[in-house]
Amino acid sequence: MLQGKKFILGITGSIAAYKSAYLTRLLRKEGAEVKVIMTPYGREFITPVTLATLSGNTVLTDFSSHDDGAWNSHVDLGIWADMMIIAPATANTIAKMAHGIGDNLLLTTYLSARCPVVVVPAMDLDMFAHPATMDNLRILQSRGNLVIEPAVGELASGLEGKGRMEEPEKIVSRISDYFKKKSRFKNRKILITAGPTFEKIDAVRFIGNHSSGKMGYALAEVLAGEGARIELVSGPVSIRTVHPSIKIHQVESAAEMASRVSELQSGMDILIFAAAVADFTPKNPAEKKIKRTGESLNLELVPTSDIAASAGGRRQPGQILVGFALETEEGEINALKKLQTKNLDLIVLNQLGEPGTGFHTDTNKITLFGKDNKRQDFQLKTKTEVAADIADAIFNLTNEHDQA
Repeated sequence: MLQGKKFILGITGSIAAYKSAYLTRLLRKEGAEVKVIMTPYGREFITPVTLATLSGNTVLTDFSSHDDGAWNSHVDLGIWADMMIIAPATANTIAKMAHGIGDNLLLTTYLSARCPVVVVPAMDLDMFAHPATMDNLRILQSRGNLVIEPAVGELASGLEGKGRMEEPEKIVSRISDYFKKKSRFKNRKILITAGPTFEKIDAVRFIGNHSSGKMGYALAEVLAGEGARIELVSGPVSIRTVHPSIKIHQVESAAEMASRVSELQSGMDILIFAAAVADFTPKNPAEKKIKRTGESLNLELVPTSDIAASAGGRRQPGQILVGFALETEEGEINALKKLQTKNLDLIVLNQLGEPGTGFHTDTNKITLFGKDNKRQDFQLKTKTEVAADIADAIFNLTNEHDQA
């Protein structure tokens, strides 16, 4: 799986740097090409000569070579690699990555990298558990970086706890799994709805909700990263994506979103309804701004079309439909009801009011329900990680459909 892949291995100032020699050897054994970049403190723990011998490439530590002045371009390195691995990653380097500080070759290469980035922390248990480190890791994960958490065991300080850099064999296994996932939705056409809808009251006012679109956009990016071609039907949001496999259809109202979904559905393999669509819309929106009169304003609302239910009614053989249920009470009962009445294969339940969940957050906590009465509960995670969990569940459904 790693044959011919190009890796940048970043090594920072940690006693765990000795494991990077084994990691380099294992990557090379898998047929990968490895270029090593070390921070100045990284050289204090393992020699460039060792890593140059194991990688078969000159180890880079500075922006230029001191003997001939040759320039080591962080931009070219960032373009060259299929993946960047920073192992070990110290608390200092993680903090600089999270906040865009580029004061050495490794960090400027990270900031220039177009490839996936894997962060493998290594530090003492209290440093790892510190709120600053936790926040910085969450920032990196929210940007799509893969964090391979440290193991629990004896640390260099002599203490026992979580902070040991994960073993090289397990890191290579995780990386291999990542590349396997890169093509598992290859050529699948997926429609995703995201964000809120705005229902006009008059020329300047509307009925809407607090949806940021983060969950739908995270799903689009995760699935596009695994080979899918995405049609993203998005309500008004402030976030953007520039992935070449994601085509964005901007809509505003529930009616516009329903119309676009109807137009696109027949060509789709999978449909995911992550948008927070308004349930009601003003019956007679005013063409001009309604002026204040001092009197009460009665606004008559009528139901919008149920986009997921309509799609479930016209689904084609082999299509997979996934819905979302945002509930404030009786979540499981309501989610299971929607699963059946809307003719869905899978529904994602998130309960508003749970700590770290809801609109505009970068995290979510979900439960998945399938037609087969299978239930999967997940802990609070970043929305990118949640999207990956949902992608796993959808992939399992595609396998079941393919084998049926």
